[in-house]
Amino acid sequence: MADFTRLPDLALRTYGGSVVAASDESFAEKESLIKPGRPGFQPETFGNKGQVYDGWETRRRREPGHDWALVRLGMPGVIRGVVIDTAWFKGNYPPHASVEAASVPGHPSPGEVLDASWTEIVPLSQLRGDREHFFPVADDTRYTHVRLNIHPDGGVARLRVHGEARPDLSVYDGLGFDLAALANGGLVTACSDEFYSSPNNVIAPGLARHQAEGWETARRRGGGNDWLVIRLAGRGVIRLAEIDTTNLLYNAPAAVSLTGIDGDREVELLPKTPLQPDTPHRFRLDGDTPVTHVRVDIHPDGGLARVRLHGHLA
Repeated sequence: MADFTRLPDLALRTYGGSVVAASDESFAEKESLIKPGRPGFQPETFGNKGQVYDGWETRRRREPGHDWALVRLGMPGVIRGVVIDTAWFKGNYPPHASVEAASVPGHPSPGEVLDASWTEIVPLSQLRGDREHFFPVADDTRYTHVRLNIHPDGGVARLRVHGEARPDLSVYDGLGFDLAALANGGLVTACSDEFYSSPNNVIAPGLARHQAEGWETARRRGGGNDWLVIRLAGRGVIRLAEIDTTNLLYNAPAAVSLTGIDGDREVELLPKTPLQPDTPHRFRLDGDTPVTHVRVDIHPDGGLARVRLHGHLA
């Protein structure tokens, strides 16, 4: 597995992504490309269009050209890598694929996006059936949309577009917002343990539907405590911290503390404070020191569903 897969999937449906258009989806719907989780399959399950696949599948092309799917990223940003997954497509996968990206401001229609200027971020590459294909991307441009091109036709189970969110924060001028949110450009840059689930889950959009959609560490048998570091969307002052242990019934931390980091300086934002299981907690913070990162210490171990750090840019 490539290192870039540790970064969030900017196209994920649960992060607001959408497959806004496709050249064809005769056998299996385009929306499946960005669904969360691994693709499933049940053999000999037939619908009106044939075997049911958990993915996007086009008809057999009888004319020149190729098929494509247009994806609006849920979190616009810098793309560090793409995964094209042909899971379960064994005799009907496309032999080749490429990926293009574009940056289109506002809320454009699919037609306006298709007419935009496109940059190839994954060149035409060979695919194999029933496997994941990892393609690193070396491009620091901020993109809002990607287009998956399959040559000439066939089925793809999932498209993952990993990178770092780069939102337009000007919409928050004069307003407070969540400085830690993935969607606003926050990112977990360090973590003591991620045995059960990714630490970036704690700053993901929306609420955790179950325990696996949060961050959970292994059981700590020695001294010390577990922790993670969040790089904020920008240097800012935090006024409200939300620490959510929803769904963590018997593995919530006993306590939490927050430390702000600004260069070599550290400032206490929240002293060690008890937590309750399966509970959203909200703590007003009195400090006015701007910070760029926040260290979240959980004592001694356990899990968190979400961390929200509301404030304003310095």
